[in-house]
Amino acid sequence: MAIVKENLLYASTHEWCDIQGNTAKVGISDYRQDGLGEIVFVNFPEVGAEVKAGEKLCELESLKAVTEIMSPVSGKVIAVNSELEDAPNAINEDAYAAWLCEIEVTEKGDLMDAAAYEAICE
Repeated sequence: MAIVKENLLYASTHEWCDIQGNTAKVGISDYRQDGLGEIVFVNFPEVGAEVKAGEKLCELESLKAVTEIMSPVSGKVIAVNSELEDAPNAINEDAYAAWLCEIEVTEKGDLMDAAAYEAICE
């Protein structure tokens, strides 16, 4: 069974977001990181880049493959988690603490609550 955090919203492509006001912290779910295996590199979006919900946000490189991460919301990237540059495996250790970027939200994508997300992971 997937580990989910109750207070987050999820995209069907296994990204989570924590929306506070008009800012969303974005990361990948525990279910997604488990499927990727050991993450060795994060290719961040550019700060200031406009992103659209459901479209490519960034890439994660694991020992298995390079994987596109989709944006769960539309808006402008306002920060990236530069701590992951030196320790990308922090995503494997705690996928919900190791956020990828912050987005100034202009539009929410098709998001679901923790219970609905957990149901698609079973």
